[in-house]
Amino acid sequence: MSPLVILEPPRPRLTPNVPGWRPFFSMGFRPLYLLAAIYGACAILAWVLGGVGGGRLGGFYWHAHEMIWGFTGAIIVGFLLTAVANWTGEPPIQGAVLAGLVGLWLGARILATASLGSPVLVCLVSQAFYLAAAIAVAKPILRTKNRRNVGVPVLLVTFGLTEVGFFLAISGTVPVDPRRFLHVGLTMVATIIFFVGLRVIPFFTHRALGVPQVGHGRWVLGLALGGPLILGACIAGGVDGLVPVIAGLVGMGVNIHRLMSWWRPQAVRLPLLWILYVGYGFTALGLGAVGLAVGYLPWLLSAAVHGVAVGGIGILTLGMMTRTALGHTGRRLELPRPMVTAYWLMISAAGLRLVAVPASGLAHYSLVASGLCFSLALALFVWRYGPWLVRTREDGLP
Repeated sequence: MSPLVILEPPRPRLTPNVPGWRPFFSMGFRPLYLLAAIYGACAILAWVLGGVGGGRLGGFYWHAHEMIWGFTGAIIVGFLLTAVANWTGEPPIQGAVLAGLVGLWLGARILATASLGSPVLVCLVSQAFYLAAAIAVAKPILRTKNRRNVGVPVLLVTFGLTEVGFFLAISGTVPVDPRRFLHVGLTMVATIIFFVGLRVIPFFTHRALGVPQVGHGRWVLGLALGGPLILGACIAGGVDGLVPVIAGLVGMGVNIHRLMSWWRPQAVRLPLLWILYVGYGFTALGLGAVGLAVGYLPWLLSAAVHGVAVGGIGILTLGMMTRTALGHTGRRLELPRPMVTAYWLMISAAGLRLVAVPASGLAHYSLVASGLCFSLALALFVWRYGPWLVRTREDGLP
């Protein structure tokens, strides 16, 4: 007798794979990743081609503010809203509540870019966004008594408060150079990158390569996050000399050490994985350079800041968006081919920005080329991932 073969019927789709407002606002990463990518591509392009904004929040200040608290802030919030739902097992915010949160973010971008109202109004709307996001993140954590993640909403609120410092400086309420709080905001972004990276990069490495997950002790977390936090406090308080240098170098050293402990040679075959290492490494090196610049080498400050801003924010956020969006839209963790090009474009943007120093005769051309690479990388993400983010999951699950 021939063996009896029982074939499982194909699993029916639970929902049709169609676009719509309901799937678009079903999880925080969907609207915030897509809108942040569109806005980031346009904002960088506008900046290198002449700049926008007006009044006190115009030109350079508009560019820096919108890339830190606009573009980066949306991706951070989108990621955390999605991750906290996973970490706690609680349903994510969605529907009208999520739409209202996104509306606050969009409102702040419109006010800042169109020069509508005063900087105070921009600040109020933006702070409403961060406060609402922190509450949305805190509720499931407190409801499930998830002590491990209790610091997440605190980080988000602190990041928002650095923006308040910037607006107090730019409005003249506090007699401080506004650039100081731009740098504080960047160190806060570095802190969040390290907090998230310490958790997800070893996990992603374990899942992708089948190797044991490398953990870390509390002292590692304390030094990895304490370095950028102390450095940010030094910048805010105008402290130079040895303390910011030590804070920056300690933060850099601990995070580079952790990165090396996670690394496996097999990762070079997986762009979805190695891009996270590149972005994390850029952030750590940039942090150390910022510490040196604040302490003793002010000529290094521009390159150091953009090491975090383009190297860290640009590369790592693109890597995180492409990785997390695949899993949460029900697709296999295989990077679409155009996105490898996007990765190299973003890495090129970082390299070109670092060499765009005023002393170089090619500084302007390098700056423009960096901006174009940055914008094109995000445009490729929008083109490839946009249709997925507005549709139901590929696997038909809710």
